[in-house]
Amino acid sequence: MEVKTSLLDNMIGVGDMVLIEPLSEDTFIENLKKRFDHNEIYTYIGSVVISMNPYKSLPIYTAEKVEEYRNRNFYELSPHIYALADEAYRSLREQDNDQCILITGESGAGKTEASKFVMSYVAAVCGKGQEVNKVKEQLLQSNPVLEAFGNAKTVRNDNSSRFGKYMDIEFDFKGDPLGGVISNYLLEKSRVVKQPRGERNFHIFYQLLSGASDDTLNLKEMCELLGIEQSVLERAFSFRTVEAKMEKVSTTLNVAQAYYARDALAKNLYSRLFSWLVNRINESIKAQTKTRKKVMGVLDIYGFEIFEENSFEQFIINYCNEKLQQIFIELTLREEQEEYVREDIEWTNIEYFNNAIICDLIENNKNGILAMLDEECLRPGTVTDETFLDKLNTVCAEHQHFESRQSKNSKFLTDHSLPHNCFRIQHYAGKVLYRAEGFVDKNNDLLYRDLSQAMYKANHSLIKILFPEGNPAKVNLKRPPTAGFQFRASVGTLMKNLLTKNPNYIRCIKPNDKKAAHIFTDSLVCHQVRYLGLMENVRVRRAGYAFRQAYDPCLERYKMLCKQTWPHWKGPARLGVEVLLTDLQVPAEEFAYGRSKIFIRNPRTLFFLEEKRSRCLEDLATLIQKIFRGWKCRTHFLLLKKSQVVVAAWYRRFAQQKKYQNIRSSALVFQSFIRGWKARKLLRELKHKKRCEEAVTTISAYWHGTQVRREYRKFFRANAGKKIYDFTIQRIIQKYFLGLKKTMPSMSPIDKSWPARPYGFLDRTHQELRRIFHLWRCKKYRSQFTEEKKATYKEKLAASELFKDKKALYPSSVGQPFKGDYVEITKNPKYQKLNSFAEDKVLLADVVSKINRANGKGAPRIFLLTKKSLVLADQKTGQVKASVPLLDLSSVSVSTQNDGFFALKLKEGSTSAAKGDFLLSSDRLIEIITKLHCIGATSADRNQISIDISDEFLVQFKQDKVCVKFIQGTPKNGNGVACKRKNNRLLEVSVPSP
Repeated sequence: MEVKTSLLDNMIGVGDMVLIEPLSEDTFIENLKKRFDHNEIYTYIGSVVISMNPYKSLPIYTAEKVEEYRNRNFYELSPHIYALADEAYRSLREQDNDQCILITGESGAGKTEASKFVMSYVAAVCGKGQEVNKVKEQLLQSNPVLEAFGNAKTVRNDNSSRFGKYMDIEFDFKGDPLGGVISNYLLEKSRVVKQPRGERNFHIFYQLLSGASDDTLNLKEMCELLGIEQSVLERAFSFRTVEAKMEKVSTTLNVAQAYYARDALAKNLYSRLFSWLVNRINESIKAQTKTRKKVMGVLDIYGFEIFEENSFEQFIINYCNEKLQQIFIELTLREEQEEYVREDIEWTNIEYFNNAIICDLIENNKNGILAMLDEECLRPGTVTDETFLDKLNTVCAEHQHFESRQSKNSKFLTDHSLPHNCFRIQHYAGKVLYRAEGFVDKNNDLLYRDLSQAMYKANHSLIKILFPEGNPAKVNLKRPPTAGFQFRASVGTLMKNLLTKNPNYIRCIKPNDKKAAHIFTDSLVCHQVRYLGLMENVRVRRAGYAFRQAYDPCLERYKMLCKQTWPHWKGPARLGVEVLLTDLQVPAEEFAYGRSKIFIRNPRTLFFLEEKRSRCLEDLATLIQKIFRGWKCRTHFLLLKKSQVVVAAWYRRFAQQKKYQNIRSSALVFQSFIRGWKARKLLRELKHKKRCEEAVTTISAYWHGTQVRREYRKFFRANAGKKIYDFTIQRIIQKYFLGLKKTMPSMSPIDKSWPARPYGFLDRTHQELRRIFHLWRCKKYRSQFTEEKKATYKEKLAASELFKDKKALYPSSVGQPFKGDYVEITKNPKYQKLNSFAEDKVLLADVVSKINRANGKGAPRIFLLTKKSLVLADQKTGQVKASVPLLDLSSVSVSTQNDGFFALKLKEGSTSAAKGDFLLSSDRLIEIITKLHCIGATSADRNQISIDISDEFLVQFKQDKVCVKFIQGTPKNGNGVACKRKNNRLLEVSVPSP
């Protein structure tokens, strides 16, 4: 049976702020801090999720967590962003309600990460299949591209979104994703030309510098990149053409105006490129079917901003947040009211701060701040930020949320916290001081027509698409809409879109400004709680009933508090709850019965139920423990009884086996003694018989010996002379060979030892046998060689012929085996592409230094040698820098010194000789040149490469010949060989004295 948990189980602090008691700003902050200290970063306010940025990775986003929250009630488990995502997805799939998830908070609070978690959860729980997986992958992979072009490092956030993003994810009737549409708002394009201190430009610029090739990044002009003639762009930056009806007036721009034109072009170019990128992404992720779709929107946009200096950007961002707060309060109240009506609960009017008056102050078509700013930008005559501020002071002086020191309202005349060139608006989140400087220029956001037309003349097709107004055939004299007008229109469209969907809210809070884990700054969190309106959200939720729960889970949780409902209630769940609350004598004014839920007015009532439940659970736990201990003891006793029977049986068996072993052992000892006595008796008889036989044999041998000696004396007397000499020589030679057999040297060909000559007359024979033995063991040793080892020894022999007594570096190479591949080119994944570039088997792969003629310094290169060519490649990237066929190689030059320098000289007139010879340095010079020499010696279609050994030789560098001279000198700074440029025609290589 599945064990269900609850939001209230094992709760750290209070999981739902609606239940906090007493409710105050201090208890609110304290509860957030307590949960944050225990890595509980999510807290509810009813159906709203508060998300604290932990600034570290937490193990709460695993596949197991996804399955844990899948198809669960919102309050069934501890607070989590997955619970909100699951609630929104199930409402869309099962109830056919379009959803929107609104993610707000200031920079660094984790809005972008929250949107990723929502999208990854929806992608994990929706359907599977090849086409569905492709759509999910496209939706998820759109984020990194937009982050690269739209995010930047700021003092508050290393990955701050500098644009607002709203994505509509479209689903079919089964809940499988079909595609999506992305809308972007207010890209901070001014960051392209200027960044605040301590901040960076958009990520893409640094990614480009890090990943692009050298050719892409080459010391190039702007005109070349854009495909525009230099004269056209110079004129566009120097002159401005103003058209009025049939007249054209061209004026020269001063330095400040030229700077403005340059910055305006850079900002517009990047902004339009970003919009083009969003459109391209939309084309790739849009739904391919025209059937009716369900929609889930995810809004990730700037949070409310209050800086030390606030300008036009902060003004329109805060305007957008005012609109979001307005719709948040409106939809929250509407959702609350709809639930009361749906559950047949009497609705109580709730008093709250309506920020519609602030929205009207900003967006009113007649007297709104944005409308007056547009009027100033469009009216003829001199228009400055000062004239705009004067107009505000005249029109908005009496507005209760507008403050200015120059207005008609006398109470601000002595307010020194309010500078003369600023105005202050009292937003729902607090007062914000705006500096009027730059409002007019930023709202105009003008791009001179000359620059648009210059961009349209570009050869680059994309530039033409980005600047369609530059088409001379479609000249439009109408002034383009202002930035404020465009943003107000897009915000209006967004609000209409959100009002058609069921809202889900995620309020993101950052705990500190240091971007560090485990730090909770109370004042910073309190500031965010205020401007996010979280306290007001709690008060709205608590104004009616603080807690509500469906009858079934309520009865399941508290049924043990009443004997009538415990352990099983067989009637309707609502009736069971009524019996339960009546038995507990809960006052009637503290709760109300809805159609499907029980509504509890005061959190104290809920905590009363939880406290009684905790005590009851302790009693139940004691009862369960008692029953368990009894069962455990009975089970243990029965096990002991069964074990005793088994042990007794095994013991009786063991005792009988032991008795049998003793009897058997005694019998074996007795038998062994009898067999021993018989054997000893037989031995004595056999020894006596043997001694008798030996005595007969000895007597016979002595007798035969006497007879032989007698016959020998007769023979010696008769044949004294030559026969005796021959017999003696034979015995000497036989003794010599037997001695030589015992003192033979080892089978090693390098063992030069040989036994001493025993007799002078065998001197030539002794030496000839030594020579024959050495040849024979050399043949035996060679027969053990593999073909690869034979080739290695041939190369070593060739190296000896080339460099012995000619190159000082040669003796140190004798003991080093020729490995060939020193960089493991076949195993290293970085060089796979380079390995495939070589057409034949790689004979040698090593890192060498390519000597620069300009300064004598070396650059590391990968050196590859095959039977047909040699290749030089970049060590880091594996990119091929040069490939030379061996047919184009004429000779190799080296010095006589103890250095690794060598020059590869190319044949004049060959295709490879265009860039000149190569001067290289390697610790394995002997092996490289030996292999080059051996390739030429074994090839029938090319001449053998000549090897020149000299301390002074010429190297062809493109058009010039440079002399490379080797001298002996003292190393500097502990270095070894040093190469230094003396003049345009001489490179001097200093080699330490041996």
